[in-house]
Amino acid sequence: MELVLLVAIALLLVGVVGSVVPLVPGAALSLAGIYLYWWSSGYTTPGLLVLVAFTVVGVAAILADHFGGALAARAGGASLATTLLASVVGIALLFVTGPIGLLVGVAGVVFATEFYRTRDAEKGLRAGAYAAVGVLGSAVVQFVVTLSLLVGFLFAVFV
Repeated sequence: MELVLLVAIALLLVGVVGSVVPLVPGAALSLAGIYLYWWSSGYTTPGLLVLVAFTVVGVAAILADHFGGALAARAGGASLATTLLASVVGIALLFVTGPIGLLVGVAGVVFATEFYRTRDAEKGLRAGAYAAVGVLGSAVVQFVVTLSLLVGFLFAVFV
């Protein structure tokens, strides 16, 4: 097996692991592995249509990772200002306290801000719960997508 293929597969494997490890860009690493191999094959493998599909799926995973909690909070009734504030606080807490801080921070900020804004604890709890589910859901989406990129790449290269 050629070295570039091994490096590409390693990047895809690290992408799968990175999808559940905070601050590791799982989908981006997976796409890097795919593009590395595509470049090394003279832009032939995987084919252009498959490469575009991989890219769309990978970019969707990156967007889900970055905006999943905020989009879920909006779906739960949170205001745009609340979701922006929760995103900033969540990212800051991620660096200080890790993934638990991100989850608790986003949900807590959404609850507190929506409760302050609406004076309705039920609406605040609903929006905070949606935000927490969004943060957790984005991690699940990242894992499934990066795993599917790995499997799809192996299929495209070996079948």
